[in-house]
Amino acid sequence: MTILYVQFALYLILMLGIGYYYMKKTGSNADYLIGGRTIGPFTSAISAGASDMSSWLLLGLPGAVFASGLIEGVWISLGLSIGAYLNWLIVAGRLRSMSEKMDALTLPSFISSRFDDKAGVLKIVSTLVILFFFTLYVASGLKGGTLLFAHTFGASEQAGLIITTLVVVSYTFLGGYMAVCWTDLIQGLLMLTALVFCALLGFFAITGSGVDISSINPDAFSISTGWITAISLMAWGFGYFGQPHILTRFIGIKDVQSVKSARRIGISWMVICLILATLIGIIGIGYNAIHPMEGIAGPDGNSERIFLALTTALFHPVFGGFVLAAVLAAVMSTADSQLLVLTSSLTEDIPFIQKKDEKTKALISRLGVIGFAIVAFLISARDSGNILNMVGYAWGGFGAAFGPLVILALCWRSMTAAGALAGMISGSVTIFIIKNYISIEGEYFYELLPGFIIAFAAIVVVSLLTKKPSEETLKKFDETNAEIKALS
Repeated sequence: MTILYVQFALYLILMLGIGYYYMKKTGSNADYLIGGRTIGPFTSAISAGASDMSSWLLLGLPGAVFASGLIEGVWISLGLSIGAYLNWLIVAGRLRSMSEKMDALTLPSFISSRFDDKAGVLKIVSTLVILFFFTLYVASGLKGGTLLFAHTFGASEQAGLIITTLVVVSYTFLGGYMAVCWTDLIQGLLMLTALVFCALLGFFAITGSGVDISSINPDAFSISTGWITAISLMAWGFGYFGQPHILTRFIGIKDVQSVKSARRIGISWMVICLILATLIGIIGIGYNAIHPMEGIAGPDGNSERIFLALTTALFHPVFGGFVLAAVLAAVMSTADSQLLVLTSSLTEDIPFIQKKDEKTKALISRLGVIGFAIVAFLISARDSGNILNMVGYAWGGFGAAFGPLVILALCWRSMTAAGALAGMISGSVTIFIIKNYISIEGEYFYELLPGFIIAFAAIVVVSLLTKKPSEETLKKFDETNAEIKALS
């Protein structure tokens, strides 16, 4: 146990050191929020993937496969892979170019500039959506850290939650976007390494044992399901187009030319990680049958601990601490990005704060990190839901509210401000209603599927009926698309 403490301490000191280093390099609020648009393709790609996957990759996905078989793992992974690829292909370059032309640092400021939102209605509504759903999202990440500390050190859930919150807040507070990107790069590589070795050691541990996974769980290798469930699981991929913490990576990447390289790197990392996480869930079924692991299966068990349990059982303590640190990395890599987006909306999208000088805004940004973390802490402490459900709600909210809006704003010249507002409102309301009041017996019905479709349709219909954007805005739109075509 002493070795674990030392390894965790070294890891956390490294993260804080990065935060302190970039604090010295952060002058303006723009530096704090998007790093001055200087991040290269490799760091942008891996940090985007790490901030996307979160504790869901190491805890939620293996846990779902361990409990229910390949159905969730295969369909969700397929949808996510397609969605992420299309997001890099369609959105990344266009958003990088157009956000710079419009001097936009955040998603709400981009939306406002794209549609001549002089009254600020679009900025206010988009900011409210971000504040609501991202606070829930950060809470899900903190819950992942709670599981880690409770499992590894026997700490109480409250103690685990406090430690996770303090660590994430510390380096995000210090270094901002640059610290977040570089720590996420390290964390993304650490997550990949942990998945590779856990899958390999688990496979060798059950090979030759004679264990029959199919007899233990007849649904383990089945991917057959109802069409509503299959489409709903794949609909997770729609969420990529509307995730502010991922879109911020596109805004902050060095230049449009870097997008193609970043896409290849990011999608390769993602596909490998998804395959390995799914395999670990299957391997866990066999390993648990040979060597029953406490607290994993049964009515009182938590299947989301399967990766942690396998790591503890398979790895020598000298290496186990670094592997378990990968789970904390997964938690931190998402929570830090989300806290940064929350505080960027606070300083760049709320009018009376936006007008303050750069040093004051940078200070408010740092204080905002602390404030939003406290709110997320309180939500996580009171919420008894699992990580996958919490992530699903926030992911669906952003996907429906912003996904169709971002795609059409970048690709459809005639989209209007009224259409954008209709899309955000209809998408958000649909998510809330279906999540809380509508279900289909015997099927998994993800609220993002109807939410995305309804928001997309609302934008098109309302845009066709309302006044078009100004010539100046359309000129920027045309210049962006001409730049993208020239580079493709």
